Amino acid sequence: MNQPPVNLRRHVSLRQLEVFEAIARLGSFKRAAQTLHVTQPTVSMQIKKLSEAVGMPLFEQVGKRIYLTDAGRTLYESCQEMFGTLERFEMAVANMKGLTQGRLRLAVVTTAKYFAPRLLGIFCERSPGVEASLEVTNRERVLERLQTNQDDLYIFGQPPAEVDVESVSFLRNPLVVLAPPGHPLAGRGRVPLAELGEYPFLAREAGSGTRLAVERLCDTHGVSLKIRMELGSNEAIKQSVAAGMGISVLSQHTLGSGGGEVALPDVEGFPIERHWYLVYPTGKQLSIAARTFMEYLLEEGSQVAEAGMAGSQRSEPLNRGAAAAGSGGR
Repeated sequence: MNQPPVNLRRHVSLRQLEVFEAIARLGSFKRAAQTLHVTQPTVSMQIKKLSEAVGMPLFEQVGKRIYLTDAGRTLYESCQEMFGTLERFEMAVANMKGLTQGRLRLAVVTTAKYFAPRLLGIFCERSPGVEASLEVTNRERVLERLQTNQDDLYIFGQPPAEVDVESVSFLRNPLVVLAPPGHPLAGRGRVPLAELGEYPFLAREAGSGTRLAVERLCDTHGVSLKIRMELGSNEAIKQSVAAGMGISVLSQHTLGSGGGEVALPDVEGFPIERHWYLVYPTGKQLSIAARTFMEYLLEEGSQVAEAGMAGSQRSEPLNRGAAAAGSGGR
């Protein structure tokens, strides 16, 4: 005998649907738990209850990967429609209230952590009713969040070409050469770019915007770098350079947080002039909070960020190494 249909409105919670949507979007129970800031057993329990309420399995595991069942795909489409409707309602209400209340979700690539918190902090001081969140992660993860529309705005050192986006530059992002104090490249006049290929080079991970810019410059001039190792952290690179393990190239914004004494050699082709970009999907309707934050960055972002970096550098020993290099004709 056929069972009567289940009234999901009585047996399913919004939280269960939120957990399900995160798993379906991210393809992982673990990553969903990390994104929602809950434990993995909690995620599993919520999905177990949701599957029981639906009366059908929502996921199936093949090897080490999970896939949506037919029922899961249908529910995922319904969740996207429902959450989209709720988000539009939240935005409409926030717009009615102006900036007295609202929400701003910002995701930035790792290097932007040296100035993004200060920019966001000052904005929140001026708009205390805005509930703000900041996600700092690598370029691949920020791109993933952009593609799945998880945030209001994104900060990239180089706007993604693989996604249809609107982008606005708001801050200079010069890339400079780092070397250990006393290195043969330091303390000289204009060093030929080709000499970078004579020393061990510490590179950011493949796909990093900084690495792409350096490789583009070197390829243009026929320079081959001797990559000694790849490091996924600016701090690790600064520490390794200071320890004499090699030379590298980083955003000048990373120098404000210290990390050891390094020199900034005056090398041909540097600094590589780049910019920081505020990015959002084409066609996305920005809330009042997001639009106001974007206007604030365009009007004051450069001044606020540079002031914060200058203050940090004045208090850090890192600058002593930089000053030694600066006497070489910078």
